[in-house]
Amino acid sequence: MTYINKFLKDSLILILFCLFMFLFLFAEAIKNLPIFTRIPSSFFNINTIFLSIILEAIPFILLGVFVSAIIQAFVSENAIRKLLPRNAYLAMIPAALLGIIFPICECAIIPVVRRLIKKGMPSHVGVVFMLSAPIINPVVYASTYFAFKSTPYMANARMLVALISSVVIGLMIYRQFRSENILKTKEDVHHHEHHHPKGNKFLETLYHASDELFDTGKYLFIGAFLASLFQAFFDRNALLSIGTSTTFAPGVMMGFAYVLSVCSSADAFVASSFGSTFTEGALLAFLVFGPMIDIKNTLMLFAYFKKRFVIFLLVVTPIVVYLSVYVLEKFIS
Repeated sequence: MTYINKFLKDSLILILFCLFMFLFLFAEAIKNLPIFTRIPSSFFNINTIFLSIILEAIPFILLGVFVSAIIQAFVSENAIRKLLPRNAYLAMIPAALLGIIFPICECAIIPVVRRLIKKGMPSHVGVVFMLSAPIINPVVYASTYFAFKSTPYMANARMLVALISSVVIGLMIYRQFRSENILKTKEDVHHHEHHHPKGNKFLETLYHASDELFDTGKYLFIGAFLASLFQAFFDRNALLSIGTSTTFAPGVMMGFAYVLSVCSSADAFVASSFGSTFTEGALLAFLVFGPMIDIKNTLMLFAYFKKRFVIFLLVVTPIVVYLSVYVLEKFIS
């Protein structure tokens, strides 16, 4: 029964994707048909937004699944243990800065972290890497710097808040889950085991990458669809009335970042477009929280990690980011 449900779910996602592709190619012709003239244009915007999210995320998903597959095929548990400091607290610092060497987008980081934890990386260290890598990397720093040319310190502030927030969250994860396995078991995930060829590392990498791609891709499609619904129907003008509030604006922008699910390499340009309306603290909250938690990776988190851990992460992350931004804003003002 499990395999039938999985087949039906995968088939439904494939059909939906094909439908969106069809609408993307022929939407203009369909809109002009008499039977569709009364349908609001927002419905047709959904497919454009959906495909833009998918096309933006796919390259990074491919990068992530190949990195994950390479880790599976070439990196041993002993190698990971040797690379990390044995002290549980000190190990979080290099993990938070690892994105400088491995600039992985939030669209791709979850399968990589899941594989690293399976290989022996401590859970809290993996979480620090998962939260920080999509922000603390050269690509994101450069895009933020150019998006905020008139206020270049925003790029440094983004890196600082991301570093502090990810380490603080890592500490909280360590205190709460130090003796637990936060990953779902094979029985929980309901995956069938593939017998990959042993000995040929190249083929083994390709097989693992294909498994990860199809596994991760379906959650990306669902998340992109939900994000496109919000973007198509949410009234952005409703945000403008509270944009100047130092208390409420950061929370609103974090919610906006969660809904938009913009890739971290491009979200700075979205944030800068709100520069005349929202406070710098609110923009900073958008830039830090969005790459850590959004609709797409929430679904992936629930797919691969235990529910109790994911709910804990979803609760503490916005609180820590909000407080980090608030303290920094008070410190600089």
